[in-house]
Amino acid sequence: MNTARLRSTVRKSGSRLGPGSFVRVRRRPTGVGLLTFALVAGLALVSAPAHAEPTGPDVSSWQHGGGRPIDWFSVRAAGHRFAMVKATEGLDYVNPFFVQDSLQMRLAGMARGTYHYARPELPPEPQAALYATIVLGQNGPLDLPPVLDIEHSGGLAPGALIDWTHRYLNTVQTLTGRVPIVYTYPRFWQTAMADSDQFHRYPLWIADYRDRAEPEVPGRWPAWTFWQQTDSGSIPGIHGNTDINVYSGAQGDFARFARMGGLTGSG
Repeated sequence: MNTARLRSTVRKSGSRLGPGSFVRVRRRPTGVGLLTFALVAGLALVSAPAHAEPTGPDVSSWQHGGGRPIDWFSVRAAGHRFAMVKATEGLDYVNPFFVQDSLQMRLAGMARGTYHYARPELPPEPQAALYATIVLGQNGPLDLPPVLDIEHSGGLAPGALIDWTHRYLNTVQTLTGRVPIVYTYPRFWQTAMADSDQFHRYPLWIADYRDRAEPEVPGRWPAWTFWQQTDSGSIPGIHGNTDINVYSGAQGDFARFARMGGLTGSG
């Protein structure tokens, strides 16, 4: 594992519990006022001109050092249309900033992806159930499909790890009704997963930080859907470095893929 991959893995898998903080928005309406504000903000921002290649960060508690909130309005104003947020890990970890990030992203009109960090040394079905419960099905307006982040074998041999992955993905699909996305990186898939080609029906989110026109795609996947291009990006509204990703268009129109039509009524 190269140094860049190691830094990203530590950030993704860390269970550093920062102190919780209240959701801060630019105004403080309550009740009906809050709902109206959320809908108006979502409509205004979702209707903004689309970029040819939608981009967005992925974040966890590591982007909340010292309990700092992320300013999702600034992230959206910088042109990013989506973000991936860590939800859960293993059987008992929930990102303490998951709820506030999810709410702020909704208010800012950003599509939300959420991921579970796999611990294959533990059974897959309970992990899938924990994830699906925390993300409330990942099945509403502005929701991208659920994501499995698999980058450690948990000591399993390739055959056992392939079986574990099938079981997790099948369970999440049953619980959410959506085909999950698989996040991984080339070397891990080629070795720990024996470069398996059994997962082509799942969209691929690939991490490859090398300076190249296209990412390396393992497992003979016919296409990549998201490409994590760097783990040291800088985005207004996020304190410190963050991963930055780009959407390929492999799943068609991004607004439809992210269910943005639920707010605009256009899809």
